Amino acid sequence: MDLEELRAFLDVVETGSFLAAADALGVSRTTLRRRVEALEARAGVALLKSTRQGVVLTEAGEVLAQRGRIMMQETSALLSSIRELGQAPSGTLRMVMPVGLPPHLLAPLFGMLRTSYPLLSVHARFSADPLGEPLDDVDMAIHFGEDMPRGPWLSHVVLRVREGLLASKEYLERRGAPRSLRELQGHELFSWEAPGGDARSWPTPRGTTFTVEPALITPDIHLIRSCVIAGMGIGLLPSVELADPGIPEDLLVPVLPDEVGRERPVRISVPEALAEIPKIKLVLTHVRRSLDPL
Repeated sequence: MDLEELRAFLDVVETGSFLAAADALGVSRTTLRRRVEALEARAGVALLKSTRQGVVLTEAGEVLAQRGRIMMQETSALLSSIRELGQAPSGTLRMVMPVGLPPHLLAPLFGMLRTSYPLLSVHARFSADPLGEPLDDVDMAIHFGEDMPRGPWLSHVVLRVREGLLASKEYLERRGAPRSLRELQGHELFSWEAPGGDARSWPTPRGTTFTVEPALITPDIHLIRSCVIAGMGIGLLPSVELADPGIPEDLLVPVLPDEVGRERPVRISVPEALAEIPKIKLVLTHVRRSLDPL
């Protein structure tokens, strides 16, 4: 397949018009259209069709666009891996992470990367559902659970965290510690909204669930933890054994640990096309080594 023809096709798809794509590539619209028509001739089917709203994909075009993006990414990765052989990691590492990860967990990881690889910068963005958005421009995705990104990705479990109930000692002294699931219903409850999960359906270690009506539902883990530290209620959230700065280590205590909770894996996934790039391999190794004590 001719890469120039494929790139022309993908740019038309991304911009929605031949004119915008031609401007982006710095070629004439005639040249661009000729490349797309040549690609359609190779495929033997129409890939695009014109509508009042602009250029849209045919069914065959949908398939080619999906695979074509991966092919272009693999080509770019191959060239990058060749350029980076024998060199220290450099450039930009593009990451997506769950909303609300504790800053006191992320800051040391970022500091470690900068110390080990001063030529490497990080572009980090946060998402309530890291796997539920386009990952075309992502080198590394951090996410909870067993789900995998769609397409050719490699996934590594770097941590297993306990998802359970936490409350402050002050709150439990004031309101009383619940001794059963029934007593739990009379408390202020805060629930983490995990991607694809039901925040009103809480897990038990036996694999069953029960229904609650939380006062707060949010994908922001740190917000729930902050509310719990402030003595406002009992929160269901994933938690690692990492003390909060300026907070006594014994301020938070587990609530009903034998009745509520489960274990969740934390994964780092990388596109298969990028897996052998030295930058990705070294960063992944360092991150996993840093998280091992947790």
